[in-house]
Amino acid sequence: MVANVSNTVGLGPGSISGALGYRRELGGQRRRCVVYGACSAAGAIVGGILLLNLPGTVFATLVPGLILLACAMVVVQPWLVRRLADVQPGRLRGAGLIGVFLTGVYGGYFGAAQGVILIALLGIVIDDSLQRLNALKNVLAGVANTVAAILFICVSHVAWGAALLIAGGSIIGAQLGARYGRRISPLVLRAVIVVVGTAVAIVLLARD
Repeated sequence: MVANVSNTVGLGPGSISGALGYRRELGGQRRRCVVYGACSAAGAIVGGILLLNLPGTVFATLVPGLILLACAMVVVQPWLVRRLADVQPGRLRGAGLIGVFLTGVYGGYFGAAQGVILIALLGIVIDDSLQRLNALKNVLAGVANTVAAILFICVSHVAWGAALLIAGGSIIGAQLGARYGRRISPLVLRAVIVVVGTAVAIVLLARD
């Protein structure tokens, strides 16, 4: 549990750094940030409470499969969007809110590749460019990580040395990602997301 807690505390600043790096793409998305952010925050509280009260291995076997499913969704996203074109916007919006809440639960509990799951979900329920959705994803991941981190700092033990190292690396990585990520095409960005998510899933499977 200490590892998950410290990882979440460390990733919070990186997610905020990524959101700031993509602030240009966040233009006109204030309402989305507020509405979906509230769902992400609520989910993170639930996920954090679950982590504090359940063994850390409860969802461990499910996480790699969940990440690989999200990677597959990123790959077929354009096709899914076309298939769902006739679905009422209200239904998609409702599904998106529930999905973001559940991803927030996942982020508060475990968090690995939370961004991959979010980008897969947002790309299906929101009609917008991948870069703008990536910016929104950074905000939602930042909200989930920050809310869960505050909870953990208040009531749990944090390995501050590890958390600070993760924070430093994630802040720098987020700024580099924002600087160069917006320059690549949606196809390449989609490929990068899938490769990173798959690599995380493989590492987690190997750990088991």
